[in-house]
Amino acid sequence: MIWFLRHAEAVDGIPDSERELTAKGRGQAEYAGRALAKLDVRFDACFTSPKERALETARLACRHLGVEPTIEESLAQGEFDAAALTAGLDNTLLVGHEPDFSAAVQDLTGARIEFKKSGVAVVDGRLLLRLLRPADLRAMADGG
Repeated sequence: MIWFLRHAEAVDGIPDSERELTAKGRGQAEYAGRALAKLDVRFDACFTSPKERALETARLACRHLGVEPTIEESLAQGEFDAAALTAGLDNTLLVGHEPDFSAAVQDLTGARIEFKKSGVAVVDGRLLLRLLRPADLRAMADGG
C-alpha cells in the first residue's frame, strides 16, 4: 500500500524550498504520525520531498512510526511514478506536495481527491482505501 501524506501547514516565503512548518503545522505532523501509529501499520520505508516543510513533516510523523525518512528528489515538485518508487515494498509512506499527490492518486486509482495540508490518502493497487482529513487524524491521535 502507498500512504500519501501531504506536508503540514508552513510559513509563507521565499525561497520556497526553505519554508518551515508553523506551530500549527508541527502539531498537524505529530497528529498524523500518532494517528498512523494507532493503525498498527508497519512501514517499510518513508520517502519525502527534500523541501523543508515536507522533510519536517516526515521527521515529526516518523518519530511515531519506527521508520526514518529518506529524501527522494522526485517528490520535490511535479509528476512522479508512485508505483515505481514503492515497487517491492508492502507499506510505504510518501510525504510531499500538491497538486502532485492528487495527480498521483488519480493516476493510480482514477479517483479525484482534494488533499488538505497534513491529509492522508491510502492506495492499494488501483483502489483508494482511505482519505483522512487533518481533523480525522487529530481525532484518531487523541483517541477518538
